[in-house]
Amino acid sequence: MDGAMDTDIRPRILRALTRMRGVTGLPLTFGGPVDAERQTSLTQFAGPVVGPLRGVTLDCGRGLGGKAVALRRPVVVNDYVAATGISHHYDHIIQAEGLHAMVAVPVVVGRVVRAVLYGAQRGELPIGDRIVHSILETARDLEQAQAVHDEVALRLKSLNRYDVADPARPRWELLREAYAQLRVVASGLADEQARRQVLAVCEQLLVAGERTAPPATAPALSAREVDVLACVALGWTNTQVAGDLGLTAETVKSYLRSAMRKLHAGSRMEAVVTARRLSLLP
Repeated sequence: MDGAMDTDIRPRILRALTRMRGVTGLPLTFGGPVDAERQTSLTQFAGPVVGPLRGVTLDCGRGLGGKAVALRRPVVVNDYVAATGISHHYDHIIQAEGLHAMVAVPVVVGRVVRAVLYGAQRGELPIGDRIVHSILETARDLEQAQAVHDEVALRLKSLNRYDVADPARPRWELLREAYAQLRVVASGLADEQARRQVLAVCEQLLVAGERTAPPATAPALSAREVDVLACVALGWTNTQVAGDLGLTAETVKSYLRSAMRKLHAGSRMEAVVTARRLSLLP
């Protein structure tokens, strides 16, 4: 399953920049990933690039983007070359590109800056609050998307190292744990596309567990009922399940009772066993 979820942020940066350019009307949006040394590589562009901007590496704290990385917050200038408060190590590049007003917004995932998004004007028009707000929203969407991809990749990777980490631990046990954790991640996503992506990986895990298609007579469990059962299957208490799924303990009990009724189960573990037998859980 290696590669099922690519954690390379660059394709998502480019999609974000393209969307930004369309929403803001800016002539150029650009950016790139930030590495472990907190250096930013300008690799992704939406709009024409006429100078030496492509491929530049920015040090943390230097220039507009470097300052955004150091502070972990947006930085706006309406005249880059004349601006105070930023270093001017890259003025020759900005001048060659003909850029004037600019905003740099860091993309922060798990308290680590993973990328920087820029919006730029070539003329002397300022960067208004509406444009800054739009770029901030795009950065927040990218943060959530990357966090999801990181989490999914981490769970999938754990399945491929089970024999190294704990040779006595069965693969199916890790698979079931990853499945439950990913359903928890999906349940907390506001972005519908991201949620569908994570649930698609859950389906891959079911296939990896050699699941057969559920029989036609299998009851139709709701998504929440499956979420609760997947967590209960790991031995979690109702309180633990509630905390992870953002529900109350009483709501968890309600979903569990409903699933037990549909599965004709007399206990929570009988419900889990029956759901597995019917290929509703891995």
